[in-house]
Amino acid sequence: MAVRALLLLALLVPTGLRAQPDTIPASDEEDYSQYDDLGFADEKAKRFAHPKVLDLSPQRFVSVLWDAQGAYTMRSSPRGSWPEEADAPVAEEARATYTGGLRVQANIPVVSRNSIVWQMQANYWDVRYRLSPTISTDSSAGLLRTLGDRGLRTTGLGTTVFKPLGETTFLILQASADLSGDYFLDDPQGLEHLRYSGALMWGRRPHDRLQWGVGLSRTYRVGAINYIPVVMYNYTAPNRKWGTEVLLPARAHYRRTFSPRSLLLAGYELEGQSYRIEGLSTGADSFEVRRGELRLRAEYQRQIKGFVWLSVQAGYRHDWSFNADELPGGNEFFRGFFGDQPFAMLNDLGGAPFAQVGVHLVSP
Repeated sequence: MAVRALLLLALLVPTGLRAQPDTIPASDEEDYSQYDDLGFADEKAKRFAHPKVLDLSPQRFVSVLWDAQGAYTMRSSPRGSWPEEADAPVAEEARATYTGGLRVQANIPVVSRNSIVWQMQANYWDVRYRLSPTISTDSSAGLLRTLGDRGLRTTGLGTTVFKPLGETTFLILQASADLSGDYFLDDPQGLEHLRYSGALMWGRRPHDRLQWGVGLSRTYRVGAINYIPVVMYNYTAPNRKWGTEVLLPARAHYRRTFSPRSLLLAGYELEGQSYRIEGLSTGADSFEVRRGELRLRAEYQRQIKGFVWLSVQAGYRHDWSFNADELPGGNEFFRGFFGDQPFAMLNDLGGAPFAQVGVHLVSP
């Protein structure tokens, strides 16, 4: 069986990706099942597990998106040492009247054979904050003012390998490196503070409508570094009108297929990354905002013409984390879900509605 090359996300994020990914913005942790088989089976050749099931949403080679959030309130504590549940005073407060920006993602095939698929990814996410007004009551504050002046952005590179082990089993290996912070493209400070993510998954494809897998991931999708199990479950019903596209805990969606040219996804996605704030970092020490958000969303996808598709997304953004850490020497540490290391700053963001519009070049 010969498999022709396909073309990945023009973003970690990721999942804008998610950054998320938004790590991988995301970076970062992608749905690696979406590849197209344009070849013909050779009955005498060894058979390998295919990296796709029927009717998944189209694989995106290049994507250009605009993301925007509604108004909400932002608050930050003084700089110090704060347990996560501490009742810290408010040192800075602002009203975010607009949050959003451009996302560009690409997915480029390097090797595409029936025995292995290797792709490279790239992504760029830009987040700007329009704040009015910014009120500071402590000299150690300044995070919100910095966000209003400089915003946040992520630039990342990644790679994905899909390796069939036989006719029904496979491995997926993913790795990415992201530079996230308040830098500008003409002055990418903090290159020594790249953050690395990765995942390894073993899976099975029993038939053309089902693909599942389990594995382990190193991720910044909820802000700080974490090591978590991952579960993939892509399914299409026998009538081919509905299915699921799931990669827990990063995202889970119900899919409703209206025709070969249109579909609807409904569910959630986690986006996040660790952002170095240059103005609050001192020397080699890195002050980093651990940004993670939960997005409840619905997305409509429709073919415009040929391989060009349009996506329109709307939902609600819930703040998972926006606290900050100070890393001596820029050295990362593991807090996980149960660590009690204090934060350098406690920050709070109100929830907000959001919308996203994108144009995509997809696989045939």
